[in-house]
Amino acid sequence: MPSSVVAGIRYEAAHARLTITFNGGRVYQYFLVPPNVAADFQAAPSKGAFFNLNIRARYACREVERPKRSAR
Repeated sequence: MPSSVVAGIRYEAAHARLTITFNGGRVYQYFLVPPNVAADFQAAPSKGAFFNLNIRARYACREVERPKRSAR
């Protein structure tokens, strides 16, 4: 289901790392996220509500720097 907040979700089980791309273009990685939380997030009918209740402020995170576009 499309989300008004989340553009993409990727989970790397080997590292327990959840990468979320927001519709505004910002990308964050969340660390030590259990597999069941990531699966529930991907299945949630409201990604924004699930994120706010179950991920935001619960897991350490960092913003991923977006690659700079080269000038032509």
